[in-house]
Parts: sequence; structure tokens; C-alpha cells
Amino acid sequence: MNITLTKKEADELNLPDSAIADWIIDTTRWSVIHAIIFQKGDKYYQTSCSIAATEMQDESPWEFVDTIECTEVHKVSRTIEVWESV
Repeated sequence: MNITLTKKEADELNLPDSAIADWIIDTTRWSVIHAIIFQKGDKYYQTSCSIAATEMQDESPWEFVDTIECTEVHKVSRTIEVWESV
């Protein structure tokens, strides 16, 4: 189930600072695009946000969007095979 947050709701959840997972998915000249996982109630959601690339930029995470689209996610365990040196 997807949800839509307002910027005010994201601020109330202290996003993106309160995210339980955060990784970089892209970069632009001035910004770093992050994917984040956060908890709202008893469910977990994923969304993305743009954060200034340097301390000289003044950009809030969702400055250029009106609403924040979030996708419900759940954690799964996966086993992978890798090659190692002998």
C-alpha cells in the first residue's frame, strides 16, 4: 500500500534524519539523491529525497516537490553466492 505525505508530515516524522536505512541512489551537480526507509505506525515505507551535495548549498530534502510518494516495504532475508579467492 502506498501513502502520500505532506512536507509537514515528513517534518513531524523527522525525515530524513529518523530513517532506519539510507543509501545514495544518484547524484546531480548540486545534490545527492537518497533512498530512505522509515517507520510510520507499524508499517515501513521507502521514498527518496534530495540533499545538498555540499555545506554551501541551501536545499531542504523535499524542496522541489509538493507531496512525497512512499511505497510500503517489508524486510526479507536473502542468501547470495559469491566467488572468493582460494
